Amino acid sequence: MSEILLNMHEDGLAELVLNRAPVNALSAPFLTEFAATIAKLERDDSVRAIFLTSPFKVLSAGLDLKEAQHFDIPQQHAILRGLNEGFLTLFACPKPTVCAVNGAAIAGGLFFVLGSDLRVASSRARFGLAEVRVGADFPVGPMEIARATLSPDMLRRLMLTGQPIDAHTAHAAGIVDVLDDDVHTRALAEARALAQIPPVTFAKVKQQIRGATIALIEKETVAGGNAPEGGWFNAETRGAMQAMIG
Repeated sequence: MSEILLNMHEDGLAELVLNRAPVNALSAPFLTEFAATIAKLERDDSVRAIFLTSPFKVLSAGLDLKEAQHFDIPQQHAILRGLNEGFLTLFACPKPTVCAVNGAAIAGGLFFVLGSDLRVASSRARFGLAEVRVGADFPVGPMEIARATLSPDMLRRLMLTGQPIDAHTAHAAGIVDVLDDDVHTRALAEARALAQIPPVTFAKVKQQIRGATIALIEKETVAGGNAPEGGWFNAETRGAMQAMIG
């Protein structure tokens, strides 16, 4: 079964279901399929807005640390490319995007949220960037998306502590736009509202807001951001991942 499912709704609304059981752990193929699906919808004139959902208790828990701790350098490069290109494709999509956050969005999983234009979350949702606790720095794509979408204080808090925040804190910080425990219904409604905006104008304004960040990510990935010499991990990474697993 595909790890990315597509459900089409009336009025040109495309629902992308993140379907990598059990917690939408990030892998290079999963992120590549996600990017390809977003790119396909971007080219489809009948699609007016896109919203992301998960059928599981979480939106995404980030990398599978049991798997990631054993990555060799080619595998590290592959996941870096997936993270950079997958989330850039979402962030740069000219069509309206909405994220329905039904549960935790942690580490790389938070970038499904930060890359989207509007975020709906349940009161049970949790948000965090745990990379510092697992001995990994940030790929250029996620790093620049975080800089562009988080306040300096929230960037500092999430990235330097690695500790999650609850939905109400995220809402107060502007990470979440709407709190509603019926996240699917509300995300569909928000996507329908965004779909009514003139699409050419929406795309141009989004480019005005995000163009400089998009260009920077593209420049840095071309300059080696997808395949740094020596890989992604440092001398602390595998031990920190093992400690997190317990």
